[in-house]
Amino acid sequence: MTHPHRTSDTGVRARFLLAAAAWTVLVAAVLVAVPLAFAGRLPDPVASHWGPSGQPDRSMPPAALTLFALVWAVVAGTSLVGLARTRGEIRRATRVWFAAGLGWTAAFLIGVQAVTVAANLGRDDWTRAASPSWEIVVVVGVAFALGALGRLAGRLGSDDAPPERERPGPLIDLDTRKRPVWVSTATAPWAVGLGVVAFAAALSFAAAALLGLAPAGWSTALPLALAAVIGLAVSSVSVRIAPEGLTMAFGPLRWPSRTVRLDRIERAWVEWRSPVQVGGWGVRGLPGRATVMIRGGDCLVVRYTSGGQLAVSVDDAETGAALLNALAARRTA
Repeated sequence: MTHPHRTSDTGVRARFLLAAAAWTVLVAAVLVAVPLAFAGRLPDPVASHWGPSGQPDRSMPPAALTLFALVWAVVAGTSLVGLARTRGEIRRATRVWFAAGLGWTAAFLIGVQAVTVAANLGRDDWTRAASPSWEIVVVVGVAFALGALGRLAGRLGSDDAPPERERPGPLIDLDTRKRPVWVSTATAPWAVGLGVVAFAAALSFAAAALLGLAPAGWSTALPLALAAVIGLAVSSVSVRIAPEGLTMAFGPLRWPSRTVRLDRIERAWVEWRSPVQVGGWGVRGLPGRATVMIRGGDCLVVRYTSGGQLAVSVDDAETGAALLNALAARRTA
């Protein structure tokens, strides 16, 4: 089955990716050039944090100011690569939020770096750095303004994806003498690893707290344990389709789970989606129009009789959609 994406407007896609890549390189160059240009007029180390009194209370080497460029390169570069790997057109909704994110993040990182450099400029010791005040408000305001401009830029170009009614769902023949059941899963190894590492770290801090080696260890162990539970919960999803309907179960323990009755399902189809398109991994969106994003690729998309949608990234989604459509057709026959 071919993916339901329109690829006719490849020019919009190419121009958008080229502009985003050029913006990423330009911002990275600025983040590297600014601290290097003023290196001779900065103390070593430089003030990097100011306490409630407005006085500097933490410092870092001047070379560490270029870490802003590394953060930018990782965030923007990874997102851009992920977007470039998507097949078909890049929908306007995706372009809008991606461009807004690039604009906001770039302005914020450059602004924070500029404020830090300005506060330390010409000082012989980091403890005598100036105290930023109104500059922070300007940085935040400019970041939102540039994010809004990026959002407008992302709207440029066409958005000619076919409407949902033009996407026919697959269908298979059912043997009335048998009870059809389809089960499939999708797993994100990185989420499993993240959950295991967070759980191990939580146990380490908890043990240190119990032994008296780190009395404040509980304050770190509890958030890490919560992160481990969340990471493992979104590490995998299992989908089961039977005459009763569709059941989703999450995580290695297959809990929690959710069942959508067959009488609530109008039809199903396969759609290619990426984490960038839906806003990240995990359960994205709102009830009635949600996506369970475990890994990018084919998703089983279900349309409710009420008009809502549910998409689940799962292996062999085409077979699942075909069975679901056949069951729905048999129920209404």
